This record gives sequence, C-alpha cells and structure tokens, in this order.
Amino acid sequence: MWSLPNLLTLSRIVAVPLLVALLWDPHWHLGYGIAFALYCLMGITDYFDGYLARAQGAVSRLGVFLDPIADKIMVAAVVLMLVGTRDISGVDVIAALVILLREIAVSGLREFLAPLRISLPVSRLAKWKTTLQLVSLGALILGGALPEAPWIAVVGRVALWGAAALTLVTGWDYLRVGLKHMD
Repeated sequence: MWSLPNLLTLSRIVAVPLLVALLWDPHWHLGYGIAFALYCLMGITDYFDGYLARAQGAVSRLGVFLDPIADKIMVAAVVLMLVGTRDISGVDVIAALVILLREIAVSGLREFLAPLRISLPVSRLAKWKTTLQLVSLGALILGGALPEAPWIAVVGRVALWGAAALTLVTGWDYLRVGLKHMD
C-alpha cells in the first residue's frame, strides 16, 4: 500500500493546495514561476508513479484508484484558478468547461460501469488529450510567470482548444461504449 508509486501519487494530491496558493495572485509572477516548477514536478511524478508501479510489479488497487483522481484534482484546481485569475477568460472558458465536464462525465461513466465489470481503458487518443491538456495548462501558468513573453500564453490557449477538441472526441468514444450497457 505505501509503495513508492503510491506515495508519488499521494504527493500530487497533497501538493494541490500549495499549487492553488501559488496561483492565487495573478500579479505575483514569482508565485506563478514557482507554481510552474511545482506543476512540472507533479507531471513528472505522474509519469514515474505509473512507470515504477509497472516496472516493479507494484501496481496496486490503491494506485489504480488514486492515480486518475490525482490527475483530475490537479487539472480541475488549475483550471478553476486560471479562470478565477482571468488567465483563462472570454471564450476560452468554454474550452476549459468542456475539459472539466468531460472529466466528470467519464468518471461517472466509469463508476456506473464498474459494478457491471466493464472497464473503459484509456485510449491512445485520450493520452494525447491529457498530454495536450497538461501542456496547455503549464503554458498558461508559465505565461503568468513571464508576462513579458505573451506568446507563451497564446500557445497555452491554442493548446487548450486542441485539448478541448480531443476531449470531445474521446468523451464521445467513451460514451458510445457506455451506452451499449445502459437500458
């Protein structure tokens, strides 16, 4: 239970309040810079917890349960903070909302299908969606740290829309599978 991969996953969850605190003031560029470093560290631990669990044969039920939750908590917290600080604003809020709604819907679908012993494995396209989503949020955080380089935030917004588009596609794919098992 207290394996290194699980501890890495738990560390991501525990780090979310610090990440939120660092993003609280959009005028505190150093806070955004530290938040970007923390966000990158959290992304690295996300990669390594899965890699180590598989490499060490230490895949656990706790890890399988917590890993997607840790990802969703981190993404939701960052999206909410960036909307709150207006780093995501205007029509870009729609892209952020699409991402959040899909995460909730797919989680609910997985919960519904679990008693039926039907799993929804993560598709390759969903992994690309996650990667683009994480890159977009990272770029938006870094853009807040470096306001003198506005192109970074532009990259973040473009990537956010790319992630939202992939979110719709992968969400529909999962929903189609789930609908086959509903009355």
